[in-house]
Amino acid sequence: MTSRRALLSVSDKTGLIPFATSLAAHGFEILSTGGTATTLRHAGLAVTDVADITGFPEIMDGRVKTLHPNIHGGLLARRDNDSHLAAMRDQGIAGIDLLAVNLYPFEQQRANTDDFATLVEYIDIGGPAMLRAAAKNHEFVTVLCDPADYDAVIAELAGSGDVSQTTRRRLAGRVFARTATYDRAIADWMASAGADGGFSETMTLAGQRIQELRYGENPHQKAALYAAGPARPGVANAAQIQGKPLSYNNLNDTDAAFELAAEFTEPTIAIIKHANPCGVASAESLGDAWDAALAADPVSAFGGIVAANRRLDEATARKITGIFIEVVIAPAADDAARAILAEKPNLRLLTTGAMPDTANGGVKIKSVSGGFLAQSRDSGMVNIDDLRIVTRAQPDAAQLDDLMFAWRVVKHVKSNAIVFARDRCTVGVGAGQMSRVDSARIAAHKARDTAAHHGWDAPRTIGSVAASDAFFPFADGLAALIEAGATAVIQPGGSKADETVIAAANEAGIVMALTGMRHFNH
Repeated sequence: MTSRRALLSVSDKTGLIPFATSLAAHGFEILSTGGTATTLRHAGLAVTDVADITGFPEIMDGRVKTLHPNIHGGLLARRDNDSHLAAMRDQGIAGIDLLAVNLYPFEQQRANTDDFATLVEYIDIGGPAMLRAAAKNHEFVTVLCDPADYDAVIAELAGSGDVSQTTRRRLAGRVFARTATYDRAIADWMASAGADGGFSETMTLAGQRIQELRYGENPHQKAALYAAGPARPGVANAAQIQGKPLSYNNLNDTDAAFELAAEFTEPTIAIIKHANPCGVASAESLGDAWDAALAADPVSAFGGIVAANRRLDEATARKITGIFIEVVIAPAADDAARAILAEKPNLRLLTTGAMPDTANGGVKIKSVSGGFLAQSRDSGMVNIDDLRIVTRAQPDAAQLDDLMFAWRVVKHVKSNAIVFARDRCTVGVGAGQMSRVDSARIAAHKARDTAAHHGWDAPRTIGSVAASDAFFPFADGLAALIEAGATAVIQPGGSKADETVIAAANEAGIVMALTGMRHFNH
């Protein structure tokens, strides 16, 4: 059998021993470095140290060990080029036919620490250099950057004694995608660590495909889900406990629901339909929050997405299964809750392990023709002490509580956005209209429909508070809220018509609180 050489240097040791054992059985001499070499020797495998190949020891705490012509010449030499072969003979360079490298876990460390000195040491130099060299020369070198590819390579070696050109090219493509993702993570960190906290001059997008989706928003569109950037609890890294595969629209709506539920510290349920909340409530228990959120708009809740900010319990799970729901997402679900939801096998249950930190930064991306827009995540929030009460009427404690609740919800409603709330529960939501007046009227109309559905004497907007995601350009929007029965309104302020709007609030005897912060959500 022709002698071949494989260089193995991995931080992730998953599957390493079976892979190396199989390579040795197929006639490969194993070269290795540091901890990988130690692991292989402990398993009884013969290993040649890279230092014996380079004639130079590892130095600078391992920063320099594979950056040597005897390594890169062995990876880059074309076996069909006479001058390359002559150079190998003249310099005593032997070819390397297979390379398995995975990189220092920079992304994982970034999720664990913000310490600059620590993260710098997790920036891999030799690994990407070798991977890119082998990938460039994939006509002659098999390159692997992921243990998930070990079995496919071994299967081909067992079948034909070699790795096909098609597989080598596929693996090379995976390498360049991996190094691009790796460099993107480092570049993002470097930019975020800058003094100005702004956006870098160039930005690349890189992600790891988690799953291909059946289609996009519509059946004629293709779609996939990718994980990218620092880990954030949510749909991209959730565990799907049960149910059918998630669709593009499911994922989009589930993300909107979970981010909304994360705004609250008390037990909260958010029910979402087409990325907008149709019912949101906070209560002393998750079950009570469900009852209130569902009652807010039971018609729209049908076929919706449910997010909880607490471990899902048996009682709440039983209530949720009382209507048709597409997806339930929560940080966790107890065994009894899982058993109950399992009675609805098509219902998707996602658990994330934690809630996202709404104060945490990050970048949101939206494609446009010829490029994309990038902005920091809307992590802005005001506290009660930040409110400026601009009317003669002053809010009582209950109104303040509801005003803050409504303000957190309106941040997650598509603009123009209006939210009526009462007793820490939405009672009317108007979203995505070209006119703020229309949003206010739609929210009031929804409340009247809900009252009729329940057989109530009057809509719950009477005596409620209302939130507007942006200022009122005219007093007509405020008039629609007053007409619906709002007793207090929270809005950013900043309009040229502020004095007119405040005067209208005073004339109606309602409370008006200004936040100084807008929450457009397009």
